[in-house]
Amino acid sequence: MTESAAVNGYPTALGASSRESITLLGEDLAADVMGTVGFGELAFRLATQRRPEPGETRLFEAVLAALADHGFTPTAMVTRLTYLSAPDSVQGALAAGLLGGGSRFLGVTEDCGRFLNDVLRDAERPVDDEGWDALALTTVRARRESGELVPGLGHHVHKDGDPRTPRLFEIAREEGLFGPHLRLFEAIGRMHPQVLGKTLPLNGAGVCGAALADLDLPLPLLRGFALLARTAGLVGQLAEELRRPVADDIFRSVDLNNVPVDPEPYHGDR
Repeated sequence: MTESAAVNGYPTALGASSRESITLLGEDLAADVMGTVGFGELAFRLATQRRPEPGETRLFEAVLAALADHGFTPTAMVTRLTYLSAPDSVQGALAAGLLGGGSRFLGVTEDCGRFLNDVLRDAERPVDDEGWDALALTTVRARRESGELVPGLGHHVHKDGDPRTPRLFEIAREEGLFGPHLRLFEAIGRMHPQVLGKTLPLNGAGVCGAALADLDLPLPLLRGFALLARTAGLVGQLAEELRRPVADDIFRSVDLNNVPVDPEPYHGDR
C-alpha cells in the first residue's frame, strides 16, 4: 500500500462491508435496498449516485428492454456457439457475446449519443421545430460532405421503421424527458431525405443513445448500458439453448458445407 493510500484510503460511495452489515450508496443493502429497489433503478443509481425520478426510471428501463434481445444476432449466435464449445464456462459464453458489442451491434447506442452531444455542444439550442430542422439539415449535410454516416440512421431489418423508436419517443414525451438529444435525433429523421435522397429509419439503438444522453447519464458509459441490457438477453439465449439447442446445427451446417478453394495470397489493398 502506498503512503498516500494508507493515509487517505480509497474513497467510494458504492458498496462497503463491515462484519455486521453491507452498505450500498449510503443505504443498508439488506434493509433498504433488497426487495425495495428494482434492478433498473439500482443500475441508474449506481451510475449517477442519485435517486432517479419515477419517469426517469421508466424511460431508462424502456431503453434496457429495447436493447435486451433482437433475435439471432451475431452476439447471440457466438454466445450459443461458445457454450456449445465450453458448456462448463457460462461466463465465457456471455463474455463472448458481449465482446461483439461494437459499431454494428449495440455500440450504435454510444456512437449516436456521443454524436448528438457533440453537435449540441457546439450549436445554439433551437427554440422550435423549425430551428431543430435547420440544425438537423446542417448536421446531416456536414456528415455527408465528410463522407461519414449518421449514427442511428438505417436498419438492416426494419427498413420501413423501427418499432422501438416511436415508442421511446412517446414514453419520453409522456414523462417530460424529451430533451435536446431526442429532439435533434427526431429532426434528423425528418430532414435527412433532403440530403441523402432517400428515407432511412431512425433505429432503436440510436434512439436509445439519445434517450440515455437526455437522462444525463455518463456518455463514456452509454455502451455499458447497452451491454447491461444485452446480458439479460444473452442469458435468455442460453436458457433457450438448453431447451431448444441450435448451436450444434449452426456449427455442423458450416462445417459440413465448406467449399475448398485455391489459396489467395494477401496483397494488402492492391
